[in-house]
Amino acid sequence: QVQLVESGGGLVQPGGSLRLSCAASGRDISISAVHWYRQAPGEERERVATISSRGNTIYADSVKGRFTISRDSIKNTVYLQMNDLKPEDTAVYYCNAQAWAYAWGQGTQVTVSS
Repeated sequence: QVQLVESGGGLVQPGGSLRLSCAASGRDISISAVHWYRQAPGEERERVATISSRGNTIYADSVKGRFTISRDSIKNTVYLQMNDLKPEDTAVYYCNAQAWAYAWGQGTQVTVSS
Protein backbone atom coordinates (compact mmCIF):
# COMPACT_ATOMS: atom_id res chain seq x y z
CA GLN A 1 0.00 0.00 0.00
CA VAL A 2 1.13 3.53 -0.69
CA GLN A 3 -0.03 6.55 1.27
CA LEU A 4 0.18 10.06 -0.14
CA VAL A 5 0.00 13.25 1.89
CA GLU A 6 -0.29 16.60 0.16
CA SER A 7 0.68 19.82 1.91
CA GLY A 8 1.74 23.39 1.24
CA GLY A 9 -1.53 24.92 0.14
CA GLY A 10 -2.92 28.17 1.44
CA LEU A 11 -4.26 31.60 0.61
CA VAL A 12 -2.13 33.68 -1.71
CA GLN A 13 -2.61 36.88 -3.67
CA PRO A 14 -2.61 36.87 -7.47
CA GLY A 15 0.95 36.80 -8.73
CA GLY A 16 2.15 34.97 -5.64
CA SER A 17 3.83 31.58 -5.29
CA LEU A 18 3.34 28.35 -3.38
CA ARG A 19 5.18 25.06 -3.27
CA LEU A 20 3.10 21.95 -2.78
CA SER A 21 4.54 18.71 -1.45
CA CYS A 22 3.39 15.15 -2.00
CA ALA A 23 5.01 12.91 0.59
CA ALA A 24 4.73 9.19 0.01
CA SER A 25 5.11 6.27 2.39
CA GLY A 26 4.79 2.54 2.00
CA ARG A 27 6.27 2.39 -1.49
CA ASP A 28 9.09 4.01 -3.42
CA ILE A 29 7.25 6.31 -5.81
CA SER A 30 10.43 7.17 -7.71
CA ILE A 31 9.76 4.08 -9.85
CA SER A 32 6.43 5.52 -10.99
CA ALA A 33 5.16 8.49 -12.90
CA VAL A 34 3.48 10.92 -10.51
CA HIS A 35 0.76 13.37 -11.40
CA TRP A 36 -0.60 16.51 -9.79
CA TYR A 37 -4.30 17.08 -10.29
CA ARG A 38 -6.61 19.85 -9.20
CA GLN A 39 -10.34 20.12 -8.74
CA ALA A 40 -12.26 23.34 -8.39
CA PRO A 41 -15.82 23.41 -7.02
CA GLY A 42 -18.26 22.18 -9.62
CA GLU A 43 -15.48 21.22 -11.98
CA GLU A 44 -13.98 17.91 -13.05
CA ARG A 45 -10.58 16.88 -11.80
CA GLU A 46 -7.86 18.22 -14.09
CA ARG A 47 -4.33 16.86 -14.44
CA VAL A 48 -1.90 19.77 -14.35
CA ALA A 49 1.55 18.19 -14.25
CA THR A 50 3.31 14.85 -14.58
CA ILE A 51 6.83 13.70 -13.83
CA SER A 52 7.99 10.36 -15.19
CA SER A 53 10.27 7.93 -13.38
CA ARG A 54 13.05 9.29 -15.59
CA GLY A 55 12.30 12.89 -14.68
CA ASN A 56 10.53 13.90 -17.88
CA THR A 57 7.78 16.43 -17.28
CA ILE A 58 4.49 17.33 -18.94
CA TYR A 59 2.24 20.29 -18.13
CA ALA A 60 -1.29 21.33 -18.93
CA ASP A 61 -1.41 24.35 -21.20
CA SER A 62 -3.10 26.34 -18.44
CA VAL A 63 -0.05 26.11 -16.16
CA LYS A 64 2.83 25.79 -18.62
CA GLY A 65 5.58 28.27 -17.85
CA ARG A 66 4.24 28.94 -14.34
CA PHE A 67 4.29 25.56 -12.58
CA THR A 68 7.24 23.21 -12.15
CA ILE A 69 7.02 19.61 -10.99
CA SER A 70 10.05 17.94 -9.43
CA ARG A 71 10.90 15.02 -7.22
CA ASP A 72 13.28 14.21 -4.39
CA SER A 73 13.78 10.45 -4.50
CA ILE A 74 15.63 10.38 -1.19
CA LYS A 75 12.69 12.01 0.56
CA ASN A 76 10.18 10.03 -1.54
CA THR A 77 8.45 13.33 -2.24
CA VAL A 78 7.17 15.12 -5.33
CA TYR A 79 6.81 18.89 -5.42
CA LEU A 80 4.78 21.37 -7.42
CA GLN A 81 6.24 24.86 -7.51
CA MET A 82 3.52 27.28 -8.53
CA ASN A 83 4.46 30.81 -9.57
CA ASP A 84 2.44 33.74 -10.90
CA LEU A 85 -0.70 32.27 -9.41
CA LYS A 86 -4.05 33.34 -10.80
CA PRO A 87 -7.56 33.22 -9.31
CA GLU A 88 -8.41 30.41 -11.74
CA ASP A 89 -5.74 28.27 -10.07
CA THR A 90 -7.96 28.08 -7.00
CA ALA A 91 -8.71 24.40 -6.35
CA VAL A 92 -7.93 21.43 -4.18
CA TYR A 93 -4.67 19.90 -5.41
CA TYR A 94 -4.02 16.16 -5.29
CA CYS A 95 -1.10 13.95 -6.20
CA ASN A 96 -1.35 10.45 -7.57
CA ALA A 97 1.26 7.84 -8.41
CA GLN A 98 0.42 6.04 -11.63
CA ALA A 99 1.65 2.65 -10.38
CA TRP A 100 -0.80 2.87 -7.47
CA ALA A 101 -3.59 4.81 -9.12
CA TYR A 102 -6.12 3.78 -6.46
CA ALA A 103 -4.29 5.78 -3.78
CA TRP A 104 -5.40 9.38 -3.25
CA GLY A 105 -4.49 11.73 -0.45
CA GLN A 106 -6.77 14.26 1.18
CA GLY A 107 -5.56 17.06 -1.07
CA THR A 108 -4.43 20.54 -0.19
CA GLN A 109 -6.49 23.68 -0.76
CA VAL A 110 -5.02 26.49 -2.84
CA THR A 111 -6.92 29.77 -2.87
CA VAL A 112 -5.75 32.67 -5.01
CA SER A 113 -7.54 35.85 -4.10
CA SER A 114 -6.87 39.49 -3.33
